[in-house]
Amino acid sequence: MNVIKSGKFHWLAGLAVIAGLPGALAIAAPARQPGPAAIVADPARPEADRALDASRHPAELLAFLHIRPGATVADIWPGDYWDRLFADAVGPTGKVYAAHLADADEAEHHTTPSAGSMPLPGHPSVAVAVTRAGGFSLRTKADVIWFRQNYHDLYDKFMGPADVPAFNKAVYQALKPGGRLVIIDHSAPDGSGLADTEKTHRVDAAVVRKDMAAAGFKFVGESDVLRNTADDRTKLVFDPSVRGKTDQFVYVFQRP
Repeated sequence: MNVIKSGKFHWLAGLAVIAGLPGALAIAAPARQPGPAAIVADPARPEADRALDASRHPAELLAFLHIRPGATVADIWPGDYWDRLFADAVGPTGKVYAAHLADADEAEHHTTPSAGSMPLPGHPSVAVAVTRAGGFSLRTKADVIWFRQNYHDLYDKFMGPADVPAFNKAVYQALKPGGRLVIIDHSAPDGSGLADTEKTHRVDAAVVRKDMAAAGFKFVGESDVLRNTADDRTKLVFDPSVRGKTDQFVYVFQRP
């Protein structure tokens, strides 16, 4: 199939036809629901969140994803910044799972919140889900699963390393048919495979594509909005010269 290129977003030809499939994301939200630009411009958002917008491009990514009101979104290795935005996108009838991997929390010496707790005041649609990389599951199937900047960690020693093929297959099963998995991560040099996951916290994008194909996913789109050609992809992502400005790929995979 051919790739459709529109601005900084690339979608595979024919993707629009999946809008009618169960679990697929609507192409257009009802008029009463705020659009991505309005969600990001909301003055009620925390100032600390707004300060990160220039590097994270939330309006562009929310528009790219077309998250519909009433959808279920799961954020693996969750962050309050994105979960607040997802909650505004799905609206009062939707659900956002802040999906904590208990084994990751244990490895990083973080306290795992109670399952079902509501971590974000003013956003009652966000609830904690507690699961594990070894045995990933959600209480209900998701329309979108979001995994930002931590996929490479599954391969690292502090995670076991995890059984990545089993994890990916479990994520596949946690999606509705037609649902999508979004993976964002720091780019390692092309052809480097997994050599840099421990050293620089980066992963070769080709590894992710291969992993998802093995799990049964179809690659359906990508965004270039977080690409940075000035990053040579060799520095540690926490190096002050590139922190917050690394070259990142944004891939979308679909459960058929």
